[in-house]
Amino acid sequence: MMRVSRNRLANVATITLAAGFYFLVNDGWTFRPVQVIARSPNPEGALAPAARSPLSASQDIPGEHRRLRVWYGLCLLLAVATYFYGLDSRHIPRNGDEYIYAHITRLTADSGHLLPLQSQLHEMRNTKPPLLFWQGIASTRWGRDWHLWSLRYPSVIYTLLTAVLVFLLGWRVSGRLETAGVACLTFLSFYSTYRYGRPFLTDAPETFWIFLPFFALLFWRPAAFESRVRVPLLLGVGLGVGLLYKSFALVIPVILALSWWYLHHRGYRMGTFLTKDSGKLVVMATVSLAVFSVWFLLDPDPMAIVREFVLRENLGKFDLHGVGYLTKLLWGGSSVWALALGYPVNAGLLAFPVVALCWVAYKRRHQLGGAEKLLWIWVVTLFLVFSFPSVRSSRYLLPAMPALAVLCALNWDRINRKVFVASLLAAGTAIATMAYLSLRLQFSLAGARVYPVTYWLLLCVTATLVLLALFVPEFTRPSVPCAALLVCLSLAAFLRPLDGPLGHYSADAQQYLRAKQVWVPCDFRAVDEGYRFLLPGADIHGYLEDRSATIDWLASRYPLFAIRLPFAATGTTGFQLIGQRLELRSRLSSRELLDMLRGKVFDQLFVREMLVEVPDARAVPLPSDEGCR
Repeated sequence: MMRVSRNRLANVATITLAAGFYFLVNDGWTFRPVQVIARSPNPEGALAPAARSPLSASQDIPGEHRRLRVWYGLCLLLAVATYFYGLDSRHIPRNGDEYIYAHITRLTADSGHLLPLQSQLHEMRNTKPPLLFWQGIASTRWGRDWHLWSLRYPSVIYTLLTAVLVFLLGWRVSGRLETAGVACLTFLSFYSTYRYGRPFLTDAPETFWIFLPFFALLFWRPAAFESRVRVPLLLGVGLGVGLLYKSFALVIPVILALSWWYLHHRGYRMGTFLTKDSGKLVVMATVSLAVFSVWFLLDPDPMAIVREFVLRENLGKFDLHGVGYLTKLLWGGSSVWALALGYPVNAGLLAFPVVALCWVAYKRRHQLGGAEKLLWIWVVTLFLVFSFPSVRSSRYLLPAMPALAVLCALNWDRINRKVFVASLLAAGTAIATMAYLSLRLQFSLAGARVYPVTYWLLLCVTATLVLLALFVPEFTRPSVPCAALLVCLSLAAFLRPLDGPLGHYSADAQQYLRAKQVWVPCDFRAVDEGYRFLLPGADIHGYLEDRSATIDWLASRYPLFAIRLPFAATGTTGFQLIGQRLELRSRLSSRELLDMLRGKVFDQLFVREMLVEVPDARAVPLPSDEGCR
């Protein structure tokens, strides 16, 4: 059943992308009237012409024009393949919250009811609104298809739908399919999109639903701005769905940004804005909060939501934790300066173009087109609003990344070629690092074929593309998003052996451990949830991981446990070895990070995990302070 579902999903994705590719290459001329609108002399609807470059000049030649469309179409197909490849892996780039959400989803599904949400984690039951968990219950068929793929594929669909919005908006604003393709590829090439747009997290659906009102107003303006009831009502419903994925607090930056949009639309005439548009914003906010309040109406214990979600999860973001507000605002990893780096950090390999984009926009601040101004308003508003809480993270800026991708595409030819060269050099460094670590792993496991020929071919193709883009100026700009996608795909292929026999316990070990109490190391809450995919049917419990813990120390406490040892470890003495596997070490200490900087990357990155059983030992009572709880 699982394989049939995957095949159907792959077929739908392939047909959809093939149709989009055919449209991109052949049928763009059908909608030329949209280009006329976008290029009208109205300064609020058109953009200033981009700086001429070899690339933009070549686009005036029909043959070059068509070849560029073909190239971007192929890159879009690559992007879809990249986002679905290795989706069932435990080692994809992600966030630790994924296993927390999986834990709540599994227990809620086991209860047979959608509400109240269920959890065994301390003070982590109503940590998020229920829509993500209901999505997981639906995609896993109430837990019957309990696989990472089943949990994650809706996130990828949401990410691809957001990419479609970015494509359409780039096309609508610029009037050029090439610019639309660059916008879509830029969004999918952002590392934050790849990291947070694939796992079972709130980010992918949140980004889609929060960006949707801005897309609709800009795509269908000015009619959407002038609508009194229908558009505000529909946008309020869509925003409410986004709130049900993340938090009611998101209504603040969205309504503030939309207020600024409407005020800009009225030429900053406050009286006109108040009489014609303020009511629309009230409708949007009221409807969205009404949709969110469905959670309180359906949950049998609404006061628990107030305590755990409203007060602790949201207002708790303003908790100073004993440190002065100004100190935390100006210093440390949660300072406003760290948040200011959030957009380039989210961009990953495209950080250099994003920084250059900000400089280009500043220099052109008096020549910005109307669409550019509106998109920058959303980018700036989100940053300003999330500068106020004591807890600041670049992850909070993800809903503005689609707008940033469109802005990048609109200014693609204005950004200096040297900036794109920097991104290509970073991509080449990443590929060289993966090749080095792959060789080390291959030589360390003598007799085992760790990587197939296709993996080395992928690295060679990526390296060739990078070199070609470095030395052929006309190919530099079109190649950067593709190079970033290939690096992501190479990273997934690099980690893929850990999802095979090397990173899994044998079938005999899994069968032996069914219904047995197994203790596993935890360095973050709900990490034990990931072991349920490794050891299906086992009774999994977690202990707080201590790098200095020995086998003897753990054996005195747990009858059957997993321990992580250095990569060179070979076996145990005096205990029964049930199984072993390779694993990546996460949450490195400062000393371990320094060792990696000194060249000991391989020794700190890979560990050997062993399942050890103490002979004749009995199961121990569960302590109240389980490490994963």
